[in-house]
Amino acid sequence: MANNVDRVVLFMDYQNVHGWARRQFLPFGSGASNGHVFPLKVGELLTERRQRESDLLEVRVYRGRPNPERQPGAAQANDRQADMWDRSDQVTVVRRNLQYPSDFPASAASEKGIDVAIAVDMIRLGMSGYMDVAVLFSSDNDLMPAVEVLWGMPDCHVEVASWTGAHRIRFSGTQQPWCHHLSEADFRAVQDNYDYSTRV
Repeated sequence: MANNVDRVVLFMDYQNVHGWARRQFLPFGSGASNGHVFPLKVGELLTERRQRESDLLEVRVYRGRPNPERQPGAAQANDRQADMWDRSDQVTVVRRNLQYPSDFPASAASEKGIDVAIAVDMIRLGMSGYMDVAVLFSSDNDLMPAVEVLWGMPDCHVEVASWTGAHRIRFSGTQQPWCHHLSEADFRAVQDNYDYSTRV
C-alpha cells in the first residue's frame, strides 16, 4: 500500500446499479430515466467509509450505448450523461453498443460484452500495481470469476458494493468479500435527477 494509503478504484456495472436502485427505492412503474446516480459521488462515498485511509483514484463506469439510428432520443441522452461524467478526470466511461434482436422494439435491446470489459479491466489493473483496492458495484454473479482472481492477488484487495436489500456478490457459504451496503438515504445522497433528454 502506497504510504499506508489505499489507492481505490471503483468499477460500476452501471445498468445493474441503476436497475437495482429503481427496484429497491423507487415506486413501481417509475420511468427508466429515474434511478440514476452520479458515479463520482458514489466513489467518494464508498472511499470515505472505508476503515483504512483511502484515496479514490478513479471511478470506471461500464454501460451500453443505444444505436442512434434505432433509438435516437435514448442515444442522445446516453451521450449527454456520459459527457457529464467525463468532465471529471477521475471518471472513465466505457461504453459498448447495445445489441438489437430481430423483432426490436417488441423485444428490448441488450448489453453485450459489459461483464467481460469489467472483468478484463479489474484483472489488468489489479496485476499492474495501479491500485491497492478494487471495489465492484454490481449484483451480477457473472462477475464472480474476476472477484476470485483479485481475491488471490497478494497486492490487490477486492471489495463489493450493493444497494441494501439487493443481491450481493459473495463466495458461497461466506460473507466474503467485504460488502458496502448502500441504503436508500445513500441513494438519495448520490441520486442524479438531471433530465438528459434536454441539452446539458
